[in-house]
Amino acid sequence: MHPSSCDTFVALPPSTEGQRIIFGKNSDRPCDEVQEVVYFPARDYDPDEKLECTYIEIEQVAHTYAVVLSRPAWLWGAEMGANEHQVCIGNEAVWGRESADGEEALLGMDLVRLGLERANTAEKAVDVITELLGRYGQGGSCMEDKCDFTYHNSFLVSDRKEAWVLETSGKYWAAERVEGGYRNISNQYGITTKIDKEHPEMRGYAQSKGWWDGNTEFNFATVYSYLTTARIESAGSRYCEGKTLLEKRNGHMTAEAMMDILRDKDSGINMEGMFMTTGSMVSVIPTDPALPGVHYFTATPDPERSVFKPFIFVKNAHPLKDTTSPSFGSDDPVKKKPRFQSKPDRKHPLFVKHEIVAAIMESCKDRGQKITEGMRQLEKEMMKEMEKILQQGIEEPDHLVKLFSNSVQKEMSVYSKS
Repeated sequence: MHPSSCDTFVALPPSTEGQRIIFGKNSDRPCDEVQEVVYFPARDYDPDEKLECTYIEIEQVAHTYAVVLSRPAWLWGAEMGANEHQVCIGNEAVWGRESADGEEALLGMDLVRLGLERANTAEKAVDVITELLGRYGQGGSCMEDKCDFTYHNSFLVSDRKEAWVLETSGKYWAAERVEGGYRNISNQYGITTKIDKEHPEMRGYAQSKGWWDGNTEFNFATVYSYLTTARIESAGSRYCEGKTLLEKRNGHMTAEAMMDILRDKDSGINMEGMFMTTGSMVSVIPTDPALPGVHYFTATPDPERSVFKPFIFVKNAHPLKDTTSPSFGSDDPVKKKPRFQSKPDRKHPLFVKHEIVAAIMESCKDRGQKITEGMRQLEKEMMKEMEKILQQGIEEPDHLVKLFSNSVQKEMSVYSKS
């Protein structure tokens, strides 16, 4: 069971309406996997403290920034998320000439969270991820299953002024700065000859393997990709579809337009089947540092049948209990070796409600249509409220400490009425 693709998007002025950056991602994962949305406040740590990631322990830093994350409930890292400095990151699985099989190390999803916790700009996040990659490596099963499912990672990172694409192959990597327009990534290498940062030995390694002659112009995607692209053929079509959808909205990209792209089933971007879209995120980041960013998450599968709910970083923001999965601590089958001998129920309260409603929508079209209308109306009302904050700023921060949780309650109320 291999995924066809994941998709991450970013649009920057002049592609967007107003002076805003719009970030979006669908997380395509096994259809039975629960994705939770969680918030962790900023924290200080003692010297010599350690950090337990999904598989390995690493050095902790003195201070971590507040983060909101959408993540598979069984692991430490995240598929996508944002931090208090309005840095957003999403990752994609990529495969190339270099084998992805190896020792347990940092997952790409761990690197997403580490980048968000430790960097206050997009470029710094690239530096954090690549430094950790060099020190600890990437590796380990990326699925809660006995079978090994491993891959390398690419990342799309944005902040208030720019975006970066970072692509890795083992410990080697290349990064490209994106300063305007739009960009999307899928499950294939996309950095070609414009390389703004790179691993110092990346070209020499490729030359030593006979992948590059040392004379022709260096093209990262060409050099590090498979000789045959058969395994990621569908990723190429998804990438092209995504690029086309961004192009259609060029100059007029908004949060709603990005949500429409993530909901698009004809393109395959909203995936169905054994691998499906299990969580979605859209962030709206004004370039003006005086204005807050708004981060929308579904915390449920299939964005077409989900509500994008807003989160804003404010002091004393509350934990997101209704989208937080049960914790099993040291008894978690992920922590015990051999790993993955069983699979506990990780469904959070919103997921349980959504699962029931999704079944109703599937079996009863008329009733399902009414539910969908109620969900869309709620989403529209919330986005209207967020637009005021995006334009005018935050007047009463205390009113926003439960913003996401209250939005989840409203969504569940729509379900109950239905």
